[in-house]
Order: sequence, then C-alpha cells, then structure tokens
Amino acid sequence: MVSVERLAAELTLSALQVLPVAPPRRRAAFALMTASGFAGLGYQIVWTQQSALWLGHEAAAVLAVVTAFFGGLGVGAWALGNRIEGSRHPARWYAACEGLIALWSVALAFGLQPISNGMLWLIGDQPGAWWQASVSIFGTIIVLLPATAAMGATLPAMERLVSQAGRGGRHLAGLYASNTLGALFGVLATAFWLVPTFGLMRSAALCAGLNLVCALSVLALRSSPQPGAAAPPAVAPSAALLRLAATGLLGIGFEVVVVRVLSQVAEDTVYTFAILLAVYLLGSALGAAAYLRLPSRQGDAPALRHRWLTLQAIACLLGTVMLWSAEHLQQAVRNALGPGMATALAGEVVLALAAFALPTVVMGALFSHLATEARTAGHSLGRALAFNTVGAAAAPVLFGVLLVPALGPKLTLLSIAAGYLALGKTTGVRQPLFWIAAGTTLVLAVGAPPLAFVDVPPGGRVLSYRDGTMAAVSVVEDAQGVARLRINNRQQEGSSATLLADGRQALLPLLLHPSPQRALFLGLGTGTTALAAAEDPKLRVDAVELLPEVIAASVLFSAHLNPRLQVMAADARRYVKTTGQHYDVIVSDNFHPARSGSGTLYTVEHFQAVRGRLSAQGVFCQWLPLHQLDIATLRSIVRSFIAVYPNSWAMLATNSLETPVLGLVARRDASVFRLPELRAGLARGATSRRLEDFGLTDELALLGGFVAGPASLGRLAANAPLNTDDRPVVSYRAPRITYVPDSLPRDRLSALLQEVHIEPGELVASGSEAAWPRRLAAYWRARDRFIEVGRDVRPSADLPRMLAQVREPLLSVLRISADFRPAYDPLLRMALALRRSEATAAHALLADLAQVQPWRPEARMALRELNVGPP
Repeated sequence: MVSVERLAAELTLSALQVLPVAPPRRRAAFALMTASGFAGLGYQIVWTQQSALWLGHEAAAVLAVVTAFFGGLGVGAWALGNRIEGSRHPARWYAACEGLIALWSVALAFGLQPISNGMLWLIGDQPGAWWQASVSIFGTIIVLLPATAAMGATLPAMERLVSQAGRGGRHLAGLYASNTLGALFGVLATAFWLVPTFGLMRSAALCAGLNLVCALSVLALRSSPQPGAAAPPAVAPSAALLRLAATGLLGIGFEVVVVRVLSQVAEDTVYTFAILLAVYLLGSALGAAAYLRLPSRQGDAPALRHRWLTLQAIACLLGTVMLWSAEHLQQAVRNALGPGMATALAGEVVLALAAFALPTVVMGALFSHLATEARTAGHSLGRALAFNTVGAAAAPVLFGVLLVPALGPKLTLLSIAAGYLALGKTTGVRQPLFWIAAGTTLVLAVGAPPLAFVDVPPGGRVLSYRDGTMAAVSVVEDAQGVARLRINNRQQEGSSATLLADGRQALLPLLLHPSPQRALFLGLGTGTTALAAAEDPKLRVDAVELLPEVIAASVLFSAHLNPRLQVMAADARRYVKTTGQHYDVIVSDNFHPARSGSGTLYTVEHFQAVRGRLSAQGVFCQWLPLHQLDIATLRSIVRSFIAVYPNSWAMLATNSLETPVLGLVARRDASVFRLPELRAGLARGATSRRLEDFGLTDELALLGGFVAGPASLGRLAANAPLNTDDRPVVSYRAPRITYVPDSLPRDRLSALLQEVHIEPGELVASGSEAAWPRRLAAYWRARDRFIEVGRDVRPSADLPRMLAQVREPLLSVLRISADFRPAYDPLLRMALALRRSEATAAHALLADLAQVQPWRPEARMALRELNVGPP
C-alpha cells in the first residue's frame, strides 16, 4: 500500500510540476504543487485505513486496496489519455480531474458506511478464499474508481500542457522539489497530526479542499488555448510497454517484500508505515528529478536501457544486503542518540534509508527512461502508465501471497534482482556489470542466511518458523524448555509458562455466566485460553484468528486437539459483524494496541458489534495488556467500552506484576451478578475442570480480581477521547509507550489501583447473606495490599533471605482477609521447603498460617508431620 500512495502522488504532482507558468507566477505554482502533494498522500492513507475497517485485515482485504488503486490509475490513464492528448484545453481536463477527486472523497464520507455493510453481507462470515478476494478486490475497485481514475488521468493532461509550452526552464526543478516537499508533508502530517487530532473524515475533507484549490489554480495559471493535437494512433503493445509492466511488477514487489522483512525489526506501528512511505517517496522523486537533469543521449538505446536495468538490479541487491544488518543499524542509532521516542523513530528512518534509498532513486530514473522510450515508440503516455500500473497491481499477489511463503524473503528479493537482469539480457550479456550482478545474486542465493529475524535465548532453539502472507510466525524454546509464540519477532502471543494466566482468561468470564452453551474467542494465540474453555463438555467454543500461521503453530502448545473447539482463520472485526450466531460468552484477547491494525479492535463501533452478537444474558470480556498500555491510552479504551456498556466492571486476570492483564467485563442485560448463579457455575465447572489449579476455589476467588465498578470506570475515563473508527486515537497513541516505555508495568498497575474503586453492591446481589459483602470487600483490600507488597520484593534464590522479605508482609495480608489464598500458598511452600534444613523456622511459620486461616488443612497437616508439638 505504500507504493500505491507514492504512485498516486507522483501522477498528480508530476503533472503540476510541468505547468507552463510565467516567472512572476512561479511562487504560486510552487505553493500549488506543495498543496497537491499533501492532498495526494493524505487521501491514500485515509482510504487505506477506512477500507481495512470493512474489508478486514486478511490478505485478500489488503490486496484489494492495493489492486483497487493501481487498477483505477490504469483505467484513468488508458481511457482518457488519448482524448486528453487531442484536446485544446488540457488544463480543463486537469481541473476536472482534481475536482472529481475532491467531490468523490466527499461522497465517500457519507456513503462508505452503507456500501461497506453491503460488501460485508456479500462476503459473509466464513467465505472461501476466492470469493472473499473477488468481492473485496472488485468491490473496492468500483467504490474508489471515480477518484483513482481521475488521478490516473492527471499526468496525461499535464503532459499535454508541456507540449504546448515546450520543455525546459530551470523552474521545473523547483516545481519538482515543491512536489516532493508537499508529498512528504502529507505523509508525515497525516500520520503524526491530522488523523490523531481530527480523524479520518476531517483529514479527507482537508485533502478535498486542497484538490479544489489545485483545480481553480490550474485554470488561473493555464496558458492560452492552442490548436488541438491529433491523438496518437493506436499502436499494438510492444516490448517497450511490456518492460514498463515488468518493472512496475518488480519495483512494487521489492517494496512489498522489504516492508515485510523490516516489520520483524521495526516496531510495525502506524509511524513505521509513515516513515517507510516517506523514504520510498523521497527516493523515487529524487530519481525522477535526477533523470530530468541528465543530458539527452542519442546513442545506442538498447545499451543505455540495459545499463539502467543492470544498475537497478545492483541497487536492489545492495538494498537486500543492508537488510541483514538492520538490527545492528538500529542498535547503533540507539547507542549514538540515547533513549527516547525521537531516537526510536530515527532508527526506523535509518532502516528505511538503508533498504530503500538507492533502489528507489534508480526506480524513479528507470521509470522516466522507459516511459520516454514508450513515447518514442509511438505509445501515448496514458497507455504507458496503464501498462506500468497493471504490472504494479499484480506485485502484491505474486510476491506477497505466492513467493514469500513459498521461497522466503531472501530468495524472493533475489528473484527481483534477477528479473531486472533478465529484462536487459539481450544486449547486456557482454557487459561486466551484468555478470557482476548475476554472480552476486547467485552467491547470495547459495551462501547467505535467510532473512529471518528470530531472537533465540542462550541454550534455546527454534521449534517452528513460518513466513506467511502478512507476517512471520515463530515458536522459540529457551534453555528451561519454555516455548514462546511470536509474530514478526516482536509481538508475543503467549508461552508455555503462562498456562495459569491464559486459562484464567477463559474461565473467569465463563464462570460469570449462569449457564453458557456457546462461547467465542477473538484471537487464538497459543490456543491455551480457548482450549481451557473447550474442556467443558456442554460448551461449544469458536475461536477466530487472523493469521493461519498462528493456528498452525498453536498445536505445539497443546497435547491434543479438542473437537469442541472450532478455529476459523478470519479477521475478528469482520467475523463479528457478519456472523449471525449469538454467543453466551465472548472473550477478546489482549491484542497489542500499538501493532498495525490492532487498535481497531478497541473502537466504539467494534464494541457495539460485539454487543449485537451476545445472547440475552451474555457476558463480554475485553482483556487489555496493561504491560503494553500507558494509562492515557487505557482511559480512551475504557471510555469507548463504557460508551457501549455503561454498567461494566474491570478485573485482573492474575496478580502478576510483570505482565498485568486487565479485563473489562459487561453483561448484555446490564444486570449485576447473583451469588446462587455464581456458585452453580463453579459447581458446574468443577465437574469438567480442576478449578483449584487455576485458583478458582470459590466465589470469593472468582470475584476477587475485580478492581473497578461502573462509577469508578466513569471517573477513570472522564474527558478521555473516544477511540472510534473515524478517530483511531489508540492506534496513534499506544505506540509511544512501545517506542519508549515511561514506567514499569508494576508501577502502572499500582497507579491504576490507587485510582479505581469498587463496592460489593455494584457487582453482586448477595441476597440474605449479610456478611458476604464484608468478606468480599476485605478480600479486595487484601489483594491490593498483596500487590503493594509484591512491588518491594526482590526475588532471591536464598530461601531464608526470601522468607525474611515476605513473611510479615504476607501474614499482614492474611490478617486483612483470612479468605485470601494467594498470600497463604507461597508461605506454605516456603515452610515445606524449610522443614529439613530449618525445622524450627518452618514450625513457627506453619503455626502462624494455621492461626490466621484455621480452616485450611495444609498447615495443620504439615505441623503433624514435623512432630514438634501440637497443631
């Protein structure tokens, strides 16, 4: 998609740069080009994000947007190019195109929602791959065609103005510089300011205003009408056009694969995307501008073309080689500049420059050269552009979907370099550069390591690695045998060491429902959470996972498959919107909010769609990774949640300080829980699972993780901006803590607990059990004290030293609530471990435990075994 934005901007802006303006109007033309460049890039970013909301993030949806833009550009260039070249008023054509782009963007602002609903209905909840791809691609082409076709026709219109005014003039370089500056501003301003501040629709409205300004300005600056030129005769497709198609295919293919590789090193956020786009745009523009300054050569045209193609192959090889050093480059920037978000972003800029700078500069010059050749061969500019964009449209499918999963990124990138060499082989086989490039390609193919970035700890090993269409998925085992699932080497999706926490994330919501029959899990990860739910023989469990590679890797974390668990490879948002199934319990995974696309799973619109899928007494739990969230982003998510579920609560999955996970919980009917129903659920769950293994022994343990009630959540979220589809504040705010953590997870958890509050009556109706609310409130106070004690503990392998730190603090927790088992169990384990080496100390600790929780048998039984006194 980066390439789509670059090309669309080049079509619009390159047209403007050749306007025949008089010197006194030069400043106005420069300003015009800056504004047009800004608008061109702004549109592409906005439309890409809007399309993903209704198409989903599956491979078919991503490819649909790319194909729609390139297809529209090609249609416009092909259908209107000849008519424009025969027109006496090309400026009017250009103004009409700019005006149409603006008007259609306004139409999309009002019509995209009903159109998207229709598309979702056509696609369905579990479509076949070909049906989904067909509806997504052709639907998106139709929706965006008026605007993208107008973009494709702008360059032929401006080329006609060039033919009226003649070529040359030193002002052209300045116009092109203004063009590039505006495009860069459009990329950076849209990502870093416009969309986070104003939202997608207002950003598009600003772009529409700029298009209208450009249209009016073109008319004001136009030259006097000239006699119409005869439209060029139709010329059969020739080698010149086929070369344009092939280089469009290879150039965009290089971009697609490099972005995939860099996503394993960079943070893969909206800012990463903007940086890659800006660098790609800059390189292409500089290459085209440099080509304009080269002296015209009338010599051997085939030999000159071969040199450009060979140079392009060498540039791509150098860009590929730089990818192997990507991690070292990024670390060097951090070491040189120190910590900070600016440093993190600078590191991504360096990565983009290393991989893209030289190849894209040559691409810009090569396209200019081949387009000139096509014109010399008698082809219209519109036809040349059409062939180039058709080749570009095929690149994501060929390279991203077919070659990368089959060959891996390394061989795919080397095949691109080989493709450039093959295009010039007829005249270049006698040139030394050709054989140098060919030899280098062969050496790298045979001897270079794969372009796979996987962090393997000392003594560890890679259990699984898969390059998929959208991401690389790996499973790595450390020296202790703990396996971890990662996406793009960054996003950890669980591990074999988190079975307790993962299982609780399923059981807690399920046990809150009086009698669940069907449950939906959004996100699979290792599969532990969904499998914990599927152990209930009366429960049907569905799980939706975006990446097929994650589904394949999840089998490494489970001893067996459960037939009651149905796993579907689909986008979670799209599935929730399109399925007709209703669920008693819906559990949404703790998606990393900073990763590309994940922020849309925390919007008001998504929460509303989930509400529509809940049964009458349905329970929805949205887990949030507090260890990956800053408090400001958390407030926005909470406000978005309570906008749909006003009577909701927050609970902790565990008492972990390193990876705290917070759950937002709501019921479809907005009612509180009832003790008899909770006890019945626990009894039902105990028949199919060992609930005590997950610390869920009674209703106090089940409700003991709740930390905030409806009133407290309202205060927490007060004045926070809503996270909506139009204004995705989470996607743009969450990356900041990813780039530069400003606090430890335990500190954020502590700060949150100090800010929120809950009363037993807000959560549960206890009926006639008057003492029960007091016990629950005491349990919550003990939990908060337990977490506070844990913040100051320094882990130690020396058991007496460890006991000296925690003995009195944990006993004080038990004195607050005799029901609070999480403080009882670690003390019991330490006492049992001390029985042989320090029996007296073990006896004293066991006696204290028996005193504070006399009804628990473990300490009393251990005292009898010590045989040093009465229990």
